[in-house]
Amino acid sequence: MKESPLFVQTYDLLRWLLPATIKFPRTQRFVLAEAVQRTALRFQEDILEAAYSPQPQALLRQADVSLAKLRLYLRLCHDLELLQRHQYEHVSRLVDEIGRLLGGWRKAQSGKQTG
Repeated sequence: MKESPLFVQTYDLLRWLLPATIKFPRTQRFVLAEAVQRTALRFQEDILEAAYSPQPQALLRQADVSLAKLRLYLRLCHDLELLQRHQYEHVSRLVDEIGRLLGGWRKAQSGKQTG
């Protein structure tokens, strides 16, 4: 599991995202920064729980929802100029790659369920 690209990419996302959101202005640190941090950490918890679950489908679905929320919050951060353009592009690439990896895992699980 540690070597799984999804877990590596998610860890890299958190390692980049947490310090970036701590630098938000004080007015947003307790609102939007907290929402971003909480959602990103929730995503990691979801995939970790799914990795240990004999029936991970529901947890993977929840992880997908968490990732969609994170995308929305990051877009809002960019629109409110809390993230610079290059930061938003970087984090968007990370989140897109994570989404592809999660989609592959979900597809593999649905194949096991029907097969």
